[in-house]
Amino acid sequence: MAIEKSRRDFLGLAFGSVAAVGGVLALGAMKATWDPLPSVMAAGFTTVDLSTIKPGEFRKVVWRGKPIFILRKDKTKFKKCDNRDTKLSEKDFLVVIGLCTHLGCIPEWLPDQNKFYCACHGGEYDACAVNTFGPPPRPLDIPPYKITGTKMVLGELGSKCKALIAKNPTNKAS
Repeated sequence: MAIEKSRRDFLGLAFGSVAAVGGVLALGAMKATWDPLPSVMAAGFTTVDLSTIKPGEFRKVVWRGKPIFILRKDKTKFKKCDNRDTKLSEKDFLVVIGLCTHLGCIPEWLPDQNKFYCACHGGEYDACAVNTFGPPPRPLDIPPYKITGTKMVLGELGSKCKALIAKNPTNKAS
């Protein structure tokens, strides 16, 4: 029994080889479209240097298109919030997502009254970002963050943030 090679066998083998190579290239292209773009990956994390914030200073940064409020507490001016403040070597910081929990408006910080005020529906939050008046159903949410030295990386969940989120069961941040 001799193996007979015909033109039809050759064309079948050639077509199968081209189809296999095309399938592998198509899978590679599909994987490339599923991977997030580098700009999206970079937007996932924001680094803030907490050592530059003075006592009593309020700072707003943007993370994933959301405003993040950072308030360095001054021991004489603000009450201490054990279940909402982040401690960094004897310095207390409030770190929250600056979106009203009622309808997603951006509250403004009123330093003379030590409160956040949402003008849309009159919602008020104290210096601990806890709702005190108006329609907001819960305190401002705590974003995921990790502290390394004096730097805070928003978007990465660290041990201090996990502990705060555990103390605040109504937190809806992701």
